[in-house]
Amino acid sequence: MASGELSTRRIDEENLPVGHVVTASGRVSGVHQVGTVNPDLSPFATDELIQLDESLIEATRRTGIRFNVLVGDLGSDTAAGADAALAGTPEAEYSVLIAVSPNQRAIEVRSGRGVAHLVDDRIAQLGITAATGSFRDGDLIDGLVAAVRVMSAAITGPSA
Repeated sequence: MASGELSTRRIDEENLPVGHVVTASGRVSGVHQVGTVNPDLSPFATDELIQLDESLIEATRRTGIRFNVLVGDLGSDTAAGADAALAGTPEAEYSVLIAVSPNQRAIEVRSGRGVAHLVDDRIAQLGITAATGSFRDGDLIDGLVAAVRVMSAAITGPSA
């Protein structure tokens, strides 16, 4: 891909979960029925979720790479859990996953094969470092937002 080009990939909309759609920007957005408990949502305030979503949208637009966040138990081997989680993300080959297991105090960053040349170990470590300070202060959302922003800025560089 030449500098400045944006590639697009086709998402198989037939295999999306109920209540999920592909937006005009190419992101997958999901909802749940009002008044029902959504087990997929963590106990974050609406404004925190909006802040995280906006950072994911901006990072995806800026880099052309789909950014994903997972908060939950990654299993006894957090690295293997993150690998398995990445495989289940939309467009996994062209995605980045920031996976956090709060109870295990673990954060893992994975990138798909199609973007591994852009999201290398250095970029992943920048994201982890950006998140760690807020995590220590007990602010999971701020840490995730910081990780997404720092990683996307490092991927695109100062000219973007």
